[in-house]
Amino acid sequence: MSEGDTSAKGPVTAPAKPQPKQNGKPKKLPPYHVILMDDDDHSYEYVVGMLKRLFGYPDHMSFKLADECDAEGRAVVYTTHRELAELKCEQIHSFGADEYVATCQGSMSAYVEPAATGA
Repeated sequence: MSEGDTSAKGPVTAPAKPQPKQNGKPKKLPPYHVILMDDDDHSYEYVVGMLKRLFGYPDHMSFKLADECDAEGRAVVYTTHRELAELKCEQIHSFGADEYVATCQGSMSAYVEPAATGA
């Protein structure tokens, strides 16, 4: 991670799929967060690699989210419409055990929650 890099402000947000409205104008789907939960069974290398592979984040962003998850106990790693959020959550659950930690039994925990819309 390069020092002083302030270009990444947070997780990438996928555009919401438009949903048809009765008056003919598309309505955006409500946003949902994918929340990654911290545990003691997975290394930073595992978390950074998983975030890079599943979400396409660069090293510095993956490390920042891994650090937030470690410090706060959880981190919002993605925000999108519900279907894609659930798919990404399932991909986290299916990622497998951490090869860097001998006692690791499986994937990390994650869940989906509605994002605040401000309306």
